[in-house]
Amino acid sequence: MEGQCQCGSIHNEGELGIQYNLYEKIDLQNIKCLNELVEGSGAKVFKSWENRLDHTEFVESDVDQELLFNIPFTGDIKLKGLIIVGGPDDSHPSEVKLFKNREGMTFDEAESEPDQKFELYVDQHGVHEYPIKVAKFSSMHYLTLHFSTNYGAERTRIDYIGLKGEWTPGHRHGVTICTYEALPQHSDHITGENPFDGFTRQIS
Repeated sequence: MEGQCQCGSIHNEGELGIQYNLYEKIDLQNIKCLNELVEGSGAKVFKSWENRLDHTEFVESDVDQELLFNIPFTGDIKLKGLIIVGGPDDSHPSEVKLFKNREGMTFDEAESEPDQKFELYVDQHGVHEYPIKVAKFSSMHYLTLHFSTNYGAERTRIDYIGLKGEWTPGHRHGVTICTYEALPQHSDHITGENPFDGFTRQIS
């Protein structure tokens, strides 16, 4: 099935759907969405391709138009594509900035230069794909998305965020502490009155 978005391009929905499965590799329990009107609603927009047009679950901004997503992954990601389905009318976001491996970003920090930035089309069908600079977004374990404004509504609404790419297991392990005996201690090997008894039995 093919669809046309506001950009005027035709996109093959079937092919896109197979590739947009990185939501399965997001650490959903630890997603932080700043300025969400309903607590916990930000994590719900990362869903399967088949449910991208389910408008019963969405996130809406609170005090202004901004939304900021801090997204941890369960491994290392090579990001290749992005799809955004926004809300109706002017609540659809009009811009997004992407930051790589900047854990726990705030709105003030999001004013810095992003790793990539897109002007967003109004896409109610989830078929317009934004091409990612793959070389810049390789070896990524954390993604921040900053939606700074919309098309004129008081609040911004997002119904779906789709991510395409490759996932590999992470290699960030804790430090293992091992204790080694530098010199053998006679007392560790004494089993009888003869101080060399234990040592003799071990090598005999």
